Amino acid sequence: MSHFMYYRNGCGALLSQTPTVVNTGRPLKMAAELHPRSGKLIGLSNSNRTARRNQPVQEFNHGLVLSKEPLRDRDVFTVRIDKKVNSWSGSIEIGVTALDPAALDFPSSATGLKGGSWIVSGCSVLRDGRSVLEEYGRDLDQLAEGDRVGIQRSSRGELHLWVNGQDCGSAASGLPPKLWAVVDLYGKCTQVTVVSCEPPPPSTEKETIGRAEELFDVFNKAIVSFYQGGNTNNSPAGNGGLGLAAVTGAMTTNDALLFHEKCGTLIKLSNNNKTAERRRPLDEFNNGVVMTNRPLRHNEMFEIRIDKLVDKWSGSIEIGVTTHNPNNLDYPATMTNLRSGTIMMSGCGILTNGKGTRREYCEFSLDELQEGDLIGLMRKASGALHFYINGIDQGVAAAQTPGVVYGVVDLYGMAVKVTIVHNHNHSDRLRRNNAIMRALSPDVGRPRPALSLTPDSEGPDRLLFHANCGQKAAIISEGRTALRPHATDDFNHGVVLSSRPLRSNEVFQVRIDKMVDKWAGSIEIGVTTHNPAYLQLPSTMTNLRSGTWMMTGNGVMHNGTTILDEYGHNLDRLKAGDTVGVVRKEDGSLHFFVNGVAQGPAAWNIPPSVYAVVDLYGQAAQATIMDDMVDFLPLPEDSSEGPTAMSPGSPCSVGGASTTNDLRFHHLHGTNAVITNGGRTALRQNCRSEFNDAIVISNRCLRDGELFEIIIQKMVDRWSGSIEAGVTAIRPDELEFPNTMTDIDYDTWMLSGTAIMQDGNTMRNNYGCDLDSLTTGSRIGMMRSASGDLHYYINGVDQGVACTGLPSEVYAVIDLYGQCVQVSITSSSGPLDNSLCTSNITEKSFPIHSPVAGVAHRLHNKHGKNVVLLGDGCQGVRVGGYAHGIVFSAKELKADELFEVRIDEVDEQWCGSLHIGLTTLAPPELPSCPLSGLSPSLTQLRTKVTWLLCGSEVRRNGVLQRQNYGCSLDRLTVGNRVGVKRCSDDTMHIFIDGEDMGPAATAVAKNVYAVLDLYGRITAVSIVSSSLIEDMESVKAPSLASDSCSEGEEDCTPVETEPCALVPTVMAFLENHGKNIQLSNQNLTAARVSSYNQGLLVTAQPLARQQLKNYTEFDDKFQIDRLNPSWTSSLSLGVIGHSPDRLNFPSTACCLKRSAWLLQRDSIFHNSLKICENYGPNLDTCPEGTVLGLLVDANSCLHLYVNGMDQGVAAQDIPSPCYPFIDLYGQCEQVTVGGENGETRCQGDMEKADMVDGIKESVCWTPPPEINLNKTCEYQALCSRFKDLLTLPDGYFDEDAKYNLCYCESCHKLRGDEAYYKRGEPPRDYALPFGWCRFALRIKPHCEVSNALKKWHIAYHGTSVGALRRTLDHSQLLPGMSSIFSVSPVKAEGPNGYSEPEENSAPGREVPRVRLSPTMRYSGMEIFAPKVQFRDPRSHRSHQAQVGFQVCVRPGSYKVGPQTLGHSEPLDPRFSNSEIEWITKEQGGTLLYGLLIRVE
Repeated sequence: MSHFMYYRNGCGALLSQTPTVVNTGRPLKMAAELHPRSGKLIGLSNSNRTARRNQPVQEFNHGLVLSKEPLRDRDVFTVRIDKKVNSWSGSIEIGVTALDPAALDFPSSATGLKGGSWIVSGCSVLRDGRSVLEEYGRDLDQLAEGDRVGIQRSSRGELHLWVNGQDCGSAASGLPPKLWAVVDLYGKCTQVTVVSCEPPPPSTEKETIGRAEELFDVFNKAIVSFYQGGNTNNSPAGNGGLGLAAVTGAMTTNDALLFHEKCGTLIKLSNNNKTAERRRPLDEFNNGVVMTNRPLRHNEMFEIRIDKLVDKWSGSIEIGVTTHNPNNLDYPATMTNLRSGTIMMSGCGILTNGKGTRREYCEFSLDELQEGDLIGLMRKASGALHFYINGIDQGVAAAQTPGVVYGVVDLYGMAVKVTIVHNHNHSDRLRRNNAIMRALSPDVGRPRPALSLTPDSEGPDRLLFHANCGQKAAIISEGRTALRPHATDDFNHGVVLSSRPLRSNEVFQVRIDKMVDKWAGSIEIGVTTHNPAYLQLPSTMTNLRSGTWMMTGNGVMHNGTTILDEYGHNLDRLKAGDTVGVVRKEDGSLHFFVNGVAQGPAAWNIPPSVYAVVDLYGQAAQATIMDDMVDFLPLPEDSSEGPTAMSPGSPCSVGGASTTNDLRFHHLHGTNAVITNGGRTALRQNCRSEFNDAIVISNRCLRDGELFEIIIQKMVDRWSGSIEAGVTAIRPDELEFPNTMTDIDYDTWMLSGTAIMQDGNTMRNNYGCDLDSLTTGSRIGMMRSASGDLHYYINGVDQGVACTGLPSEVYAVIDLYGQCVQVSITSSSGPLDNSLCTSNITEKSFPIHSPVAGVAHRLHNKHGKNVVLLGDGCQGVRVGGYAHGIVFSAKELKADELFEVRIDEVDEQWCGSLHIGLTTLAPPELPSCPLSGLSPSLTQLRTKVTWLLCGSEVRRNGVLQRQNYGCSLDRLTVGNRVGVKRCSDDTMHIFIDGEDMGPAATAVAKNVYAVLDLYGRITAVSIVSSSLIEDMESVKAPSLASDSCSEGEEDCTPVETEPCALVPTVMAFLENHGKNIQLSNQNLTAARVSSYNQGLLVTAQPLARQQLKNYTEFDDKFQIDRLNPSWTSSLSLGVIGHSPDRLNFPSTACCLKRSAWLLQRDSIFHNSLKICENYGPNLDTCPEGTVLGLLVDANSCLHLYVNGMDQGVAAQDIPSPCYPFIDLYGQCEQVTVGGENGETRCQGDMEKADMVDGIKESVCWTPPPEINLNKTCEYQALCSRFKDLLTLPDGYFDEDAKYNLCYCESCHKLRGDEAYYKRGEPPRDYALPFGWCRFALRIKPHCEVSNALKKWHIAYHGTSVGALRRTLDHSQLLPGMSSIFSVSPVKAEGPNGYSEPEENSAPGREVPRVRLSPTMRYSGMEIFAPKVQFRDPRSHRSHQAQVGFQVCVRPGSYKVGPQTLGHSEPLDPRFSNSEIEWITKEQGGTLLYGLLIRVE
């Protein structure tokens, strides 16, 4: 671009003549005004030249304005940005539209314009609301007030953007001739003014030369020709006599590609400028930019070799091209800081002008290259830019690269020294190239099998482990087995990779041979793009930050970041003999297997050449590759291919239903949605902190008359609104998923509540059903009829026509919004005939039958993943497929106890039937539902001893025991009853319709559960039996909608023995912690030794679930030992729901974003999102000595304890196990687990009658031992500064400041104060003065005063600032000397009135009386305690303050009466308005106890 500008300046004669020709005969210029019709928030002024968006802080859109007249060709419609606000994101948008403003229905923003509209928004270009160009021109969001932006239609129909007089180039082409300019005052932009509408000056417009672009191409070719040795005399004509050297500057004519002499400040060149090295590599990490000495030729390779790396820094070499001439460039510290004309490869991504344009460009990361590796780039003749790693072409990085570019290398971070490699010296590149190509392409020209289930174990391509493995790993058995020989000494460095890449659809499966119990965590499996021959293996594979996908625990991680929190079976629960596998399918999806069971898609768009990875971590000590996979079940998607794909004995298609249902959820979905169960189940993750962004869509269009039906499996009661359902004509790969589907404004029809909405607008209300009223177990279906009508079905019932005129191809859409969390596609989805298709999962389909007398049996909430429980666990329904339907009894069966079910529904498209029996497998030991990891069928359940009846065969652990036992279960139909009983003689009996079939098995264990398999034809059963012995504590198993599917469920089972005393848990800090932490005292004490962060700690033991009453028996508490006031903020604490052994400790706890609940200040955060405010005291104000505790109760609720006081529920649904963590941040420098022994009793141990403001009294009188725990309270400091401004003598106040109490919210919560206490003889209630600050007054210690403190009552007296000194001088509230608001003269009323004349008083004398109250809510009212204004000497801010007294009042010296202010509403919940005012007239009846101050 710089050469082009120079060339135009050199062609002055030609340029000066062009404007005259172009402007000849041009009509009068267009009026630079705005059209009077505009967006609804726009106000026009200045002769319609200035537009302002009203309510700029409250509203961000509806600010659309258009030009008054259509644009003329070449006219630039320019506006100036006058005002911006910071309240919003986004800013001005500008463009053109073919819509006439006179008839336009103005949308809320310019991107909503259709019908021929081109809008530049940020740095993107949109046509009719859809992006057509992502990276274009200047970013409009970054423009400031005073900047000018214009829009132009060229004479060739191109759209150009102009910013501050500079043309940003063509943004679009093929524009119609009649267009109006559009300006959207959006977001931050609130006011603009039209400054001009005329052609640009000739010196700045590219179009002023008719053949400028052709001349530029000629000029560009001339430069390239010059460097290729062409004739230098063939320079373009008309260059004003300038030679080519004048155009290009002082570029060298040396043909060799070298580094330019001008380079970064720390660069040292050597080896004839072929080698560049960064000086001081251990002290500096940047300022290492070098460029080539000349532009690159087309198809010329620029390649460098990495000569030296250092380990100190993160990040490494970056390489790319730039249009900037090195002679004129002011070199930046790093090349990615350059904001124009630059394309760089950084890591494994591409950055254009400093902004990321491709996140994962290739499978190699530059940060992981080693010394000796080679990096190259080439600009092809087509303009495409390619990068090369060790000679391997990584593909197109940028499609359109400028013609004249220089090579650039940034020796950043670890990269210290590089050398340019010329084509005649590339032996290293060829060696590495051949090695990598052989490893990456072992199957070139080879056909890829559909599924490699039985590979040739003797073939040359047999999958083995690569010899290069982790430091603590070893490969044996000819590469088939990997192990950690010293598994009890080390828990990591056990990474092993496959010897070659996996083929598409090739399953890599290993068996766990050996495990150790010492560590937490277990085997991890996945894939990586890294070649094991050159990979420097990390300690754990999840530490690798590029090209890696791993299943760890029950989550999936990509490049070390969790992408799925809850996926499949938990690998940490596997035992020796279990198998795990991984496969990359041909469509690029990644699937994992556990014991042969597919866990569903885990990731998409996996590159084709990936290696299998196994991490022998923690408990996993040895694994062997499994070659024999004949029993391997097909992927869920494969089952749709028909009965031939199924294993023998599996359900088959009968009854003419040969077309199996292939409807699934599409793999593209909203941000918070997760697709599992082979595409049949969709759920919204983080359902208690996220309520939207969970749209899912069907994998194909619905056929005419085809029903798409889902069942609601899980809901939460946290949000308003619920599921929304409908159809859209937008293809999933073209849909930019919005927050909610009703935000889409085209080709979409949705049912929301009772409203039918089309394109986001309500078409009709009060449709036949209300989606917000549906509950767990409800079914919703959508069907497009052949006539184009949309029907909804609720629980199988047609709700009628919702709308008409639907296009022929529509996709089903489900929005998991608000309360709705999880749904699954039902087996009823598919073609419908004219009759209604009744389904199998509502209580209407099979009403609950009252069981026999006794307590009804229930099904356990742990079950197969295709099962849904209804009716409080009395009914079980299989909602998809033919397997994964195992259910258990909720409790162990007692001797001679019959467990019986009734068949409610069958599906004749399957074969096979119900299985029933007994098992020693305890359901509470299983993982949480719904993805329990159970075997697909009961015949494969062999982890514990199981006796079952299958058809007419009795089996034990799958082994046939006897045949032809009783009636075959394959003949069961709707209405039949089946039961199982374990008799007292240790035999198992089966009952069919109440008839005992006799003993089926002998020697049955005593502790067994009933187990059933809803297999094949049988899809729904309900319990009809009950317990023989009434047990009022029977388990109530929640359905799948319950949030309590945790391992703590077994606590609900009644215990017949005496409860044992709980053993205190010994807590200690984990050795793994933040880098600034030092542990001592047997890991019970932690101190932060430097800085203010990197102080994160986690306990080594999980937090036990406890009853609230048992909290003080446990040691899961932390005491603050040391604070440093030099810092701001302080500690935070919380729990994490995963093992901390491999936790990558961030700098602060607020960066924990996976299964983390954090208490910080007075707020609660879940995965770094705030979910609650104003909870408990502000932790930043906790002083030294404060004891903080965490507790998870039996209901999975998290509690915070402060000095033994429960602050209430902080969060719900805490997983088990969970681990407490604490962040020693800011002021907090040291904590100790459990606190110190011998501390004073907590408040719960004190007697209320002996307490003063929650503090135990002394036996002998001293000032009450009340200690303000919060030594750093800002509110108390502010009140203290106001007290100093009153200039009251210090002699009035107690010298010991520890008796000054602050009653702000944080302080009283830290002390655990209650709101009300009793005092005196007889005891009388008084309220603590919350919101005030008390300063203790000096009291002479004599016996009378001691009695006053113990036996007198507590009250409050509001007064004015002017009356303070007089009151303090007399040490009591005297009639006539208090504030005018608190003393009123009263007439003596006679012998029966309280105000009768005192002894020796004259008749008719007025007696002043003092008003008191047991609560400052009354005495602190402004009429009693007038406000005064003052300026804080520290902050210089103005505040208002009130004053009052806390006093002791002699019992019997006052009269209780009603309030006299006329208030009708209650002033204090403890005291009625008829008893809230105390009146005394006795001198000496009050004793001043403390000065109260409140500041607003």
